Amino acid sequence: MPEIKVTPLGAGQDVGRSCILVSIGGKNIMLDCGMHMGYNDDRRFPDFSYITQNGRLTDFLDCVIISHFHLDHCGALPYMSEMVGYDGPIYMTHPTKAICPILLEDFRKITVDKKGETNFFTSQMIKDCMKKVIPLNLHQTVQVDDELEIKAYYAGHVLGAAMVHIKVGSESVVYTGDYNMTPDRHLGAAWIDKCRPDILISESTYATTIRDSKRCRERDFLKKVHESIERGGKVLIPVFALGRAQELCILLETFWERMNLKAPIYFSTGLTEKANHYYKLFITWTNQKIRKTFVQRNMFEFKHIKAFDRSYADNPGPMVVFATPGMLHAGQSLQIFKKWAGNDKNMVIMPGYCVQGTIGHKILNGQRKLEMEGRSTLDVKLQVEYMSFSAHADAKGIMQLIRMAEPRNMLLVHGEAAKMEFLKGKIEQEFSIDCYMPANGETVALTTNPSVPVDISLNLLKREMTLGGPLPDPKKPRTMHGTLIMKENSLKLVSSEQALKELGLNEHQLRFTCRVQLQDPHSDSDTLHRIYTHLKSVLKDYTIQHLPDGTVMVESIVIKVSSSAEDANAKVLLLSWSYQDEDLGSYLSSLLKKGLPT
Repeated sequence: MPEIKVTPLGAGQDVGRSCILVSIGGKNIMLDCGMHMGYNDDRRFPDFSYITQNGRLTDFLDCVIISHFHLDHCGALPYMSEMVGYDGPIYMTHPTKAICPILLEDFRKITVDKKGETNFFTSQMIKDCMKKVIPLNLHQTVQVDDELEIKAYYAGHVLGAAMVHIKVGSESVVYTGDYNMTPDRHLGAAWIDKCRPDILISESTYATTIRDSKRCRERDFLKKVHESIERGGKVLIPVFALGRAQELCILLETFWERMNLKAPIYFSTGLTEKANHYYKLFITWTNQKIRKTFVQRNMFEFKHIKAFDRSYADNPGPMVVFATPGMLHAGQSLQIFKKWAGNDKNMVIMPGYCVQGTIGHKILNGQRKLEMEGRSTLDVKLQVEYMSFSAHADAKGIMQLIRMAEPRNMLLVHGEAAKMEFLKGKIEQEFSIDCYMPANGETVALTTNPSVPVDISLNLLKREMTLGGPLPDPKKPRTMHGTLIMKENSLKLVSSEQALKELGLNEHQLRFTCRVQLQDPHSDSDTLHRIYTHLKSVLKDYTIQHLPDGTVMVESIVIKVSSSAEDANAKVLLLSWSYQDEDLGSYLSSLLKKGLPT
């Protein structure tokens, strides 16, 4: 039986380093190729030696698909393609293709130029890697080769994020990447066809969370920022350059306007100008409201939010600063945090998920003394707040997607093991489907039952109806008799008459014959009459005829009697029937073998 294999090289019972291998119909696909924010050693990238110990990956992979531009989904791409070696196609949407190299270059600068790491990809490698990218449009079916096809669907989450439907023959897999089932201020909600894949591979970052109303969260956020500003404090909001950043900027911009506030709001520079440029460029990927108001006013041009210079961090008085990256593991957000951590008037608001090992994760878990590089310790006196503005689906959203796609099996990645376990139970209970949650390096092999589509001729359906059969119901399978013919790679079930006509063949009658030995001292004609009388008494619901040509007929079955040459009392009964009466013919031969009543 055919089977689909799924092996996470990253994001198996873990968040970060998303990289999932799928084998389907003899094709091998890599879904995402990310890096881990919590590690600075070999564990930062997926273990590609799982695919091959030596040699290039091109010989083992048919294609690579990147779901969106976040580094935990694309950060290892230049390393994989240029340093390990892969020359095959890499698919991603147009916005992802535009933004990905900017974030990769920024990540490279922090790692190589600031931290001085050596075994790392170069700027040229990023450029060479991006030359291998083939952009995807939403809802467009792309033929990777003669058998493998992929189709992208809108995933919300961030600009350009996509889910992919992968199909080989009648087998299919859907990979969600990261997605959001609720629309927000700048993006729409994820959507997919009722495509009924063999496996739906879904992220499960917030597997046990059902978020409160968005309005309440926004009100709380604005209240906390406002209170901090009023008492002269500084507010740090660590964000990733694209996504939540734009969401919270739009929120603060409108609040500042309404309340006529004067405290400055800054955004760490460089990336953001480019980011906002791409939001304008790919306006069609945003939500309905932004597309409508875009003509009169561009939502991404901010009046109250100015570019940040690092010297501003020491300025007196209140301010709000958005700085990257979002988990406080490096870069400008970490520099500002170190400067402001000692003052209890200040506040840091963490608006998204933080991976274990990052400073963000440590302070959210209440750590007040942090060991920094060079063995120094940092006392954390500022207020630490967590407010989930994360654009991941919560438990309700994941269940909603399952209802939408109707998969035959479910596989969870990109989440914490304990939370996954809980969601797994919920899914299996509610949908009665198997749910898997493999760890990194663990393979799930699923046997598939490929369904072969067959057209049924109208005449055959009409005939079935006249025989009093029930109306066709997709939920209740039933047997239909006909002739299966194959024309130009499509199958059709037709009546035998239509099949003969279409194929230009003559009809042949197929009959079975059987000899039965019988001891009977009477003449042949008397024996035949006794057979006729016996069958009349046993088979009351059948048409039985004694014909003048010396035969008895039961339906299409013909019975003849002849005497044996050696023994006059031994009779030979010859039974002959057509294949339609196979069951009745077998029954009669076994009945007559028992002999006639005396």
